[in-house]
Amino acid sequence: MSTTISAIATTPSSRAFISDNMAGASPQIAQAVADAAAGQVLPYGNDPFSDSARRRLGEIFERDVDVFPVSTGSAANGLSLAALTPPWGSVLSHPDSHINHDECGAPEFFTGGAKLVGVPGSDSKIDPEALEAAVRRRAGDVHSVQPSVVSISQATESGSVYTLQEIRRLSAIAKDAGLRVHMDGARFANALDHLGATPAEMTWKAGVDVLSFGATKNGAMTADAIVSFDPALATELAFRAKRAGQLASKMRFHTAQIDAYLTDGLWLHNARHANAMATRLGDGLKAIPGTGLLATPQANILFCRLPQQVTEGLLAEGYAFYHDRWEAGIVRFVTAFSHSAEDIDQLLDAVRRHTR
Repeated sequence: MSTTISAIATTPSSRAFISDNMAGASPQIAQAVADAAAGQVLPYGNDPFSDSARRRLGEIFERDVDVFPVSTGSAANGLSLAALTPPWGSVLSHPDSHINHDECGAPEFFTGGAKLVGVPGSDSKIDPEALEAAVRRRAGDVHSVQPSVVSISQATESGSVYTLQEIRRLSAIAKDAGLRVHMDGARFANALDHLGATPAEMTWKAGVDVLSFGATKNGAMTADAIVSFDPALATELAFRAKRAGQLASKMRFHTAQIDAYLTDGLWLHNARHANAMATRLGDGLKAIPGTGLLATPQANILFCRLPQQVTEGLLAEGYAFYHDRWEAGIVRFVTAFSHSAEDIDQLLDAVRRHTR
């Protein structure tokens, strides 16, 4: 089974590879929160920090956007989907998606009962032909939930990344059938770095209506955001966010994080570094006999196969990572903006020692 909570609690940051949300915060973001603590400003997002964050998001997406800061990615996903589907609708996503596996029914809760329907595909990505069938399955049948929205994870839970062409194709299939498109961008910056694309190209220009914009996994403390590219959704999202307890009175502490995250390209720098650490780890594992990558990492998630004695040896040394969660012998390492090249090299040295 996975590493115990007590073991996780004592894991040094250099040996923590369970998830990128184990990492702390970038110093620039911590400083921004400290700066926001001084003085008094209007509450509920009517402050200079929130204005600046909204302006920066509009700049990176090359258009006016509606922004709703939230405290968790689950809230971002749930509220986004609730604005895009009725309670009798269905959300089409890959079976491996975070909304399907790791949110304790939050999408169903926020939508008032909309059903999550899995659409298969390799590499945790929705297959277009399977989606073609899913968007029309029992459409118009009052006895069945109605296909309403397609949710794409970018990057996916297995670390793969949809190409721009793949996003455009899935969006076109959805729109042709009258469905909306949501993107779960918990690792949005990591995917963007891999593709070398612009935020606009990977979202609204490819057909995405609403984005769950992740920052927490990439250097922020407690801030993600809903970014809507459809002005018609603004009022509903605003009321849903308030009703869900996501309209913080001291919103400046959320938006100060987002503002600092986007300042001077910090968000892209962090993602680029995390991705590079995953590549470094993958390249090193390829050279070690007895180990095997399941796929070349495209973002900052790496799945590999390790002999049992290696897994046990790493755990005994205090390394923290998921293992045997998917199947026996399969290990997942997630690199973060805070990992150094030395951290990766020390992990590789440990793997080598335990393979002998």
